[in-house]
Amino acid sequence: MQSEGWPEPGELVVCTVDQVVDFGAFVILDEYKDKRGLIHISEVASGWIKYIRDHVREGQKIVCKVLNVDPSRHHIDLSLKDVNEHQRRDKIQAWKADQKAWKWLQMAYEGEEEHLAEITAGLVKGYESLYMALEDAAVSGIEALTEAGLSSEDAEKVLAISQENVKIPNVEITGYVDLTSPASDGVELIKKALKKAAKTKESEVTLDVRYVGAPRYRIHVTAPDYKLAEAELRKAAKAAIDLIEKQGGEGTFHRQA
Repeated sequence: MQSEGWPEPGELVVCTVDQVVDFGAFVILDEYKDKRGLIHISEVASGWIKYIRDHVREGQKIVCKVLNVDPSRHHIDLSLKDVNEHQRRDKIQAWKADQKAWKWLQMAYEGEEEHLAEITAGLVKGYESLYMALEDAAVSGIEALTEAGLSSEDAEKVLAISQENVKIPNVEITGYVDLTSPASDGVELIKKALKKAAKTKESEVTLDVRYVGAPRYRIHVTAPDYKLAEAELRKAAKAAIDLIEKQGGEGTFHRQA
């Protein structure tokens, strides 16, 4: 998927090196249709450059920062040295994810190029990328797609694509419960309380309850989002505490900072 517009100054863009010359390198902007840019030799790397080909070569995939854009001259100035390794890695990863998202949609809407263009325009309008739109749909459901302006028919279709292909990211949070029981079978009661805490009706949630050191026990929750994780953590802690207190014991919950 390529944008018809122009990049903004300060934006990071994925480029393919097209031609290396003595004064710099001409590149193709992979995310923008029919757009080329120039990396002046002073923007290739910090310090004095003896051989520019020691830093860039034809066919190389790189990430650049947009310095200046002049549509009237069809000119884009870029910098390679202003992009650190962390930025480069994150940008390439996001670009690859977008490429996958575009291929999924192309396969689903084969032969409907104009309609697909309308759908993707609606999806990327409210998100930073096409993949993020599909990711939100996989997590939040069809509402995320209808809010982006898709018809109910397209929303159902794109939702199916999202659920089939997107790996939903998980979040992890931890809390602790202190459980004590004066009963003769207190150890068994605590075991029952912990087993109850480890149960959840949410298929996408994982609860892990472990002993830390008497009277403290750790509850670790893995879930698709923080809201659900927090709810399940507190529900698990309450289940354990309620059982212990009903049997004359004591229980307290501590949320890990």
